[in-house]
Parts: sequence; C-alpha cells; structure tokens
Amino acid sequence: MRFGIIGSGAIGAYYGAKLAKSGEDVHFLFHSDYDYVCEHGLQVNSVNGSFHLDSVQAYHNAQDMPKCDVVIVALKSTNEHLLKTLLSPLLKEDTWVLLIQNGIGLEEDFVKTFPHTGVLAGLAFICSTKTKPGVVDHTDLGRLNIGNYNCKDDDRLHQLADVMNHAGIDASLVDHDTARWQKAVWNMCFNGLTVALNTQVDKLLDCEATDTLCRDLMMEVIEGARACGVAGLNEDYADRMLNMTRKMRPYSPSMKVDYDHRRPMEIYYLYSRPIAEAQAHGYEMRRMRMLEEQLLFIQQSYINE
Repeated sequence: MRFGIIGSGAIGAYYGAKLAKSGEDVHFLFHSDYDYVCEHGLQVNSVNGSFHLDSVQAYHNAQDMPKCDVVIVALKSTNEHLLKTLLSPLLKEDTWVLLIQNGIGLEEDFVKTFPHTGVLAGLAFICSTKTKPGVVDHTDLGRLNIGNYNCKDDDRLHQLADVMNHAGIDASLVDHDTARWQKAVWNMCFNGLTVALNTQVDKLLDCEATDTLCRDLMMEVIEGARACGVAGLNEDYADRMLNMTRKMRPYSPSMKVDYDHRRPMEIYYLYSRPIAEAQAHGYEMRRMRMLEEQLLFIQQSYINE
C-alpha cells in the first residue's frame, strides 16, 4: 500500500515513520526539514522504542510525489487553503484521504473541494512534538481512531487498519461522528484552556478549581454532541478522559505550542464550528463561547504585532 504524508510534523512524521519502518511504501512532503532529512534521515524518539530511518522518500514539492493509495493529511487546519495545491498531485481515482486533524466539520468541508475523493477522519490520541529538524519526540499514548465519512469499500477499510496495526500503530475503526466529538471533548477543554491560562495540562489538573472547570467544560461538549444527535457520549466519558490525562506526562497540546511560537491557532474547527453546530441544534455552549472569544483576543494581540 502506497502512502503519502502531507504535513510531516509531529503527528504525520510519527505515523508515516512507523509505516515506513514496517516496510510500507511511504512518501513524505517536508517543508523546513527537507534538506536535513535528505542528508540525515528521520529519527523517532519514542516511549515505545526509538528508531531511525536512514533512507526517507522525502519531497519538497508535492508535484514531484507519486499517486498514492492513501494520503495522510496532518496539516494544521489553519492551512486548509493549501490542500488543493498540495493534495491534488497525489490523487488517483481510488485514493483515500485520512485527515488527522483536530475539530468538527473538516470532512464536510473537504468534500466540497474534493467531491469524488474518499475521506476518513483520523483521531490521534498521542503526545508527540517536533522541536528540531528531522526528530520526533513521542512521549505518551499513540492510539489512532479512524472514522469513515464516505468510503464505500469495507474490506479495504479493514485492510488499512490491519496495515497500521502491523506497523505498531494502535488503530481502530470507529463511528465517524462519535469519534470526532469524542476527540473534541479533550481538545476543546485542554487546547484553549492551556492558552488562556498559559500553562500545561498537568498544572490544570493539579489545581482543584481548574480540575473542576475542566470537567465542566468537557460536560458542555458532551451536551453539545448530544444535541447534534451523537450517541455514546455520557458523563463517564468525561471521567475517563480526565483519568487518562492525569496519567499522562506533563504536556502542552498543539494549540499551546502554536501560541508559544506566536502562530495562528486552530480556533475555527476546534471552537467556532462545533459551537455553531451545537447552536444550530438548539444548545448554547456558553463556556466554550467565552473561551473562543478569549482565544480570538489573545491571537489578535500577537498576530497584529
């Protein structure tokens, strides 16, 4: 199975490297890392066992990449406008695209641009960062839930999951809408709150007041999902997410990293879109609306510098 990786950062490079290590045909699009990876390869420092890829099929231009069976898109959603240019050269009639991105509404918007392409949601529960060229630091977790949005071939879908599990990726096939909102429960709580309070996830849970706030925020997302008709989310899920997070190593989620580097934050798909979806179904996510407005203020303060 031939894979393309668009967005070879902390997430895309990690999963792509795992697939390449297992013998899959993987082609990576790099930006700033390109020269370094061509010369030195790709290093993954992982809690599950570190490894190095001496030879990487690396590209600096998507036009030079081959057509692929599956393209993993791990770009930040702030770069969605680049997809038409970056993705089109890799597509053939039966290519599937796996969007490992955070937020609600991504697949719906994707098919407006690529109406004839099969698309899957990739929900990564992983702690990984890339703080220097060609090196991924994987510090915790690693599960990848795959939600089918519009792909028709169930046998091929199971084959994809089998390939990923063979590569050491803990991949599971899940209901699309449930999976997106399940990930939103964690993301909408911790991404924005770590920015608004300028802290790490563990610090939030070490304080009784913010620990309670985190649960309240999670419950509001769960109520928003229920209003949108999503089944399988209840109070127990919030408690499981909090317990899982308490066991994680100290960690800054992706939005906090973007804030620290004064980059645009993924506010639209992580906050504005799910808030609007819940509102359209009669539920007001008041706490999340306040957090969204705080994030917009914070972002404006440095984007306009």
